[in-house]
Amino acid sequence: MLLRALDRVTVKPDLLVADGQGLAHPRRFGLACHLGVHTGIPSIGVAKNAMGTFEQPGHARGSMSDLVMDDEVVGRALRTQDGVKPVFVSVGHKIDLDRACAEVLRLAPRYRLPETTRRADALTRQAASSA
Repeated sequence: MLLRALDRVTVKPDLLVADGQGLAHPRRFGLACHLGVHTGIPSIGVAKNAMGTFEQPGHARGSMSDLVMDDEVVGRALRTQDGVKPVFVSVGHKIDLDRACAEVLRLAPRYRLPETTRRADALTRQAASSA
């Protein structure tokens, strides 16, 4: 269904932001990886919950720490706002982790989650309530 929706988009996105995992997945190939490989578009995963272990990042916006699975760094815990729970960023396709974290901070100027995820969640709730 996601790939069909992307086929209907009239402007090709520069970046896909998945509400889920990329490399930070037990099989090291989460939703963000699938979307990126299938479309050829750079992609990242921004998850609300960690898969792996991490140290709490500092209190300030932009603080981060490594997200580790099986002794491998698979992403970062990233604080998008001062004092809020971090999000968990991992690469999907054609992007490195530093750039992925920078994009998440750019997309989350006021709230914990990127605006792309916030808007998608709101539209989903709205559609469900009117059904």
